[in-house]
Amino acid sequence: MKIRSKILIYFSSTVIVLVAFAMAIIFLLFSEYREEQFQQQQYGKIQYTLKLINRYKELSAEVSLLLDEQDINDFYDEKLLVFDVDKRPIFSSLDNLSVKNIDSILSMLSPNKNWLEGKEDNYDVIGVYLENDSSGYYAISKAYDAFGYDKMNYLRNLLFSIFIVISIVVLLVSFYLSKKISGPIASFAENLKHMSLTDKMPMNFAKDDSSYELSNLTEKFNQLLERTQEAFSFQKHSVQHISHELKTPLAVLLSELERLTQNDDLNEVRASLDKQIIMVKSLGDTINILLDITKYETGDFNQSQPIRVDELLFDIISEINTISPDFEFEVEYYPKEIYEERLIVLGNERLLRQAFGNLLNNAVSYSMGKNAQIKMDCSDPEQLKITIANNGKSITEEEQKHLFTHFFRGGNSQKKRGYGLGLALTKRILELHSGSITYASPKPGQNVFTVSL
Repeated sequence: MKIRSKILIYFSSTVIVLVAFAMAIIFLLFSEYREEQFQQQQYGKIQYTLKLINRYKELSAEVSLLLDEQDINDFYDEKLLVFDVDKRPIFSSLDNLSVKNIDSILSMLSPNKNWLEGKEDNYDVIGVYLENDSSGYYAISKAYDAFGYDKMNYLRNLLFSIFIVISIVVLLVSFYLSKKISGPIASFAENLKHMSLTDKMPMNFAKDDSSYELSNLTEKFNQLLERTQEAFSFQKHSVQHISHELKTPLAVLLSELERLTQNDDLNEVRASLDKQIIMVKSLGDTINILLDITKYETGDFNQSQPIRVDELLFDIISEINTISPDFEFEVEYYPKEIYEERLIVLGNERLLRQAFGNLLNNAVSYSMGKNAQIKMDCSDPEQLKITIANNGKSITEEEQKHLFTHFFRGGNSQKKRGYGLGLALTKRILELHSGSITYASPKPGQNVFTVSL
């Protein structure tokens, strides 16, 4: 069922049912009020009749009949019966209306139970015991409330007419609101039909304050598209990179092996094999990292654990120093007091090791000196910042725009070994850990990378 139909049905049916329920309650309350009011009128008539009876009880029966004729028109179609304390009849109105179960009503009345009420068809029947001038009397009144029923019929017709009008108005309003609410959603769905992964959903819902949620959905949808594009782009470049990484080393390895078959110098053969082993290990590490990133993006990789970032950096520095023992990393904490809990992040250790390893190896490879500075800023309890700075040839502003794209190599990477994937991998790994990386050159000859986690 379409959302427009659901809004129309749910809203209109809910309001109509509530209106019908409210009007039914009004009608029932008014019916109770009519019955109670009419019974009080009957009771008043009984009291008035007893006063007349007591006043003229010594006169002839003809006078009593004249009194009854005087007030016979008080009620439409009424029968009034009065009995003495011994439940013997002493007065009966002139009406020909009969009262059923007189004996049963009288048997249930007593000085302790002085009120009974009931219905006979549409007639209201009451039985009472009351005292007048120190004498006890029983009375039964049966009457038809013509005026009250006329008012009830009028009220019923009026409520029904109002209900019909309100139902029509609710249906029209529901139709308008359902169209108003579902219109942007229908437009959203229509735009989806003509979109590709390279497009963005137009933000034309933001102008309407009532479509804030849909505007927010559009924004989140566009963000999802961007992440999807980045994932597809990364996977495409990853495949290209793996193909390139496999093709080139394999060709070199094949050429070296062919050359080694003709070389009788064991020392040279051993040295060449050591180089090939290093290349194969590097290739294997890169492939494993790319596979881990793919698993991480698809949600199949669930190995996040607490990682102490400074300890991870010290491990990487130790590994680098085995190859470059003369290079020094100066590590500084800010503030001086170490907040250990702020140095811990949740993530995949192998991926973060690769990301920081790329940055520290770049600091060694592109440094004009023999040292680099690492600063860990723990001042923000919500964010850990790691700054890696070294002195070397800076990257131009134009090159900075492409610094973290695949296969890009700046002017300072001439005669340096690599394929321009390290920083792209680092950026993607940090994004998977809800982090970011930026580059700056505060002054000529200085390179500063800032990682935020």
